[in-house]
Amino acid sequence: MKSAYVPRDIEPELRAAARQFPVVVLTGARQTGKSTLLQHLFPNVAYATLDDPFTRQAAQEDPRSFLAQAPRLVIDEIQHVPDLLPHVKVLVDADRRNAGRFLLTGSQAFPLMAGLGETLAGRAAIFQLLPFSHHELGNPVVSVDRCFQRIFDGFYPDVVAHGVDRNRFYSSYVQTYLERDIRLMTAVHDLKQFQNLVGLLAARIGNLLNLNELAKEAGISAPTVRRWIALLETAGLIYLLRPYSGNLSKRIVKSPKLYFGDTGLAAWLLRYPTPNSLHHGPQSGAFFENLVLIECLKHKANFGTVGELFFYRDSNHNEIDLVVETGATTHLVEIKQTATPKAAHFDVLRRLQPVFPRSRACVATAAAKEERLSAQLVARPWSQLADCVFSDNP
Repeated sequence: MKSAYVPRDIEPELRAAARQFPVVVLTGARQTGKSTLLQHLFPNVAYATLDDPFTRQAAQEDPRSFLAQAPRLVIDEIQHVPDLLPHVKVLVDADRRNAGRFLLTGSQAFPLMAGLGETLAGRAAIFQLLPFSHHELGNPVVSVDRCFQRIFDGFYPDVVAHGVDRNRFYSSYVQTYLERDIRLMTAVHDLKQFQNLVGLLAARIGNLLNLNELAKEAGISAPTVRRWIALLETAGLIYLLRPYSGNLSKRIVKSPKLYFGDTGLAAWLLRYPTPNSLHHGPQSGAFFENLVLIECLKHKANFGTVGELFFYRDSNHNEIDLVVETGATTHLVEIKQTATPKAAHFDVLRRLQPVFPRSRACVATAAAKEERLSAQLVARPWSQLADCVFSDNP
């Protein structure tokens, strides 16, 4: 039985771009729903996937005929035939009025996708599709237990929308990623060591990235760790939150903080057996922090909102979990895994807010409703944080 389609928040942005640009490119990690999304949005557009070896061969042998097969064309996994792109460029330059002529998807892990902005500069609108957001899944999370069920399951469509067994999905996902994408992208000679490093990273969610410590524990060189981490970040499996500097005079740390692109994958790598074991385990706070950060990233990608995300930590160990600059305002966010916010949770924000001009401060919690402890002290549910931050609501 075919699963019902779950609408994606990015749909209006894609529709608008397809009316304005001759090429629309949708990148993202594997299994985030790129193909499903484009086929749903543009059901009358011809579709071809380069994952299919026969289709790939046809595109390689006669790219002009392949691209001319229909007035508009969705091409899935474009990275498999990079030689198509110069022909795409020639065709759109011949008629720039033909908006939405080519709709492309591709894994962001491949170097080709990173270079698309230069290859099709001025011709293509480029978007990134992340796994489902909390908002897209609906069903408000009204308890901490439900919150950790969502953290445990993760946000990949197959698990949360299509009924695929969680353990089976993540096992297959990791195996496919290691055996297929990694071998295509770079020379990783020891896949077992690479997978071991991924597990070590999952155990360090929310921590400062320490390359030398990771290299020592993984038994590989620091340059190798740096190269593999760059690969994982490009692929969307991990996210490095950079430290905020701005024009502040205090000494700040320079290392980024490490998070995973999906909490379900990280929980599976660490072999947590149940949501309850994760909730009451030693990393529960770090996983909750990971959830809040990634939800903000999804909002930014899906709605095209302006804003940059950082954290703040200085040499005196003063720290703010999340700093979001949206242009007019700097939002300072403490993330607390609690359903009962208290005035003490604002202590760091009260102390550091004067350092940040034009700033607003709040605490993101696991509570179901917003609470105002005073005119300046607002505790917001984690599920509402992105909306408030990126809309600059007080």
